[in-house]
Amino acid sequence: MTARTPRLSRLRRLTPGRGEDGAGRSGRRRGATPKVVALGGGQGLSASLAALRRITGDLTAVVTVADDGGSSGRLREELGVLPPGDLRKALAALCGDDDWGQTWARVIQHRFQSEGDLHGHAVGNLLIVALWEQLGDPVQALDLVGRLLGAQGRVLPMSAVPLELQALVRGHDPARPEDVDTVRGQATVALTPGEVLSVQVVPSAPPAVPEAVAAVLDADWVVLGPGSWFSSVIPHLLVPELLDALVETKARRVLSLNLAPQPGETEGFSPQRHLEVLARHAPKLALDVVLADEAAVPDRESLADAAKRFGAAVELAPVARQDGSPKHDPELLAAAYDRIFRMHGRIGPWR
Repeated sequence: MTARTPRLSRLRRLTPGRGEDGAGRSGRRRGATPKVVALGGGQGLSASLAALRRITGDLTAVVTVADDGGSSGRLREELGVLPPGDLRKALAALCGDDDWGQTWARVIQHRFQSEGDLHGHAVGNLLIVALWEQLGDPVQALDLVGRLLGAQGRVLPMSAVPLELQALVRGHDPARPEDVDTVRGQATVALTPGEVLSVQVVPSAPPAVPEAVAAVLDADWVVLGPGSWFSSVIPHLLVPELLDALVETKARRVLSLNLAPQPGETEGFSPQRHLEVLARHAPKLALDVVLADEAAVPDRESLADAAKRFGAAVELAPVARQDGSPKHDPELLAAAYDRIFRMHGRIGPWR
């Protein structure tokens, strides 16, 4: 038990318990749908949210804030704000399939093409940052954007301050393949040609957003991944209050593995190696289920052994698109999550 536990206890007292009379933001009774929190960033989290919104009316995304590339990086550097890009992608993924939802999803994802300063900026990034400046509260601003879009869930940053990702990388410089260097910046870490050994965030021990911690503590299920392993998934475990909540929550925890190694960041990684890396960064974390695409696991026994170290069972299911691309199919992924939620027990009366 750490010194942060009393803070977590206070946050738990502020959230409605599973046996109390509370409805989710969707207006549905808590007994009618599982309360799910998904953690990650970028395209991986978007894929998970697009699937999860199909099976639950009570969904919260907790998003990494270490991006320093593209439009987000420019806004972050110029204005000192949280990088809005991954938050924008999460909001777009939560838009409904009706005309309103899909129109707004396209609008906030739209990037300007010009010869001037607006080139490459996403409309949604500018909208989010404008509301941050107007309201002075990142959570309130994101909630307001979600209402405008009709988002089927809530989006929260994992920390209230922008973070810098730093990694120890062997062979970052191909001319020195055995040397270990410190590589700074999410965009640089994601594209390194070397072997990432470990990551950390600066500032160290950053403050978590209280609403994100409370959501994890009050969840029925927590979903971690898929996504860029070192730059989108593991950073959540480097925010002490958030890690404490993940360790302490009574929710069941499912880890969703990627369909293929990511060029640069996890080049050559087996599915079990993803778990080994996760364990090094968060040795106290327990899992209940590890979800993987059945076609992406050549050695099922080794993956099962790696999952056992977390106390987890392995669930294999076809979750990839049929076009051969390393992308998740939202309907297939939704079916896999739904089966896991039904077959691996549940917290509270939502069944």
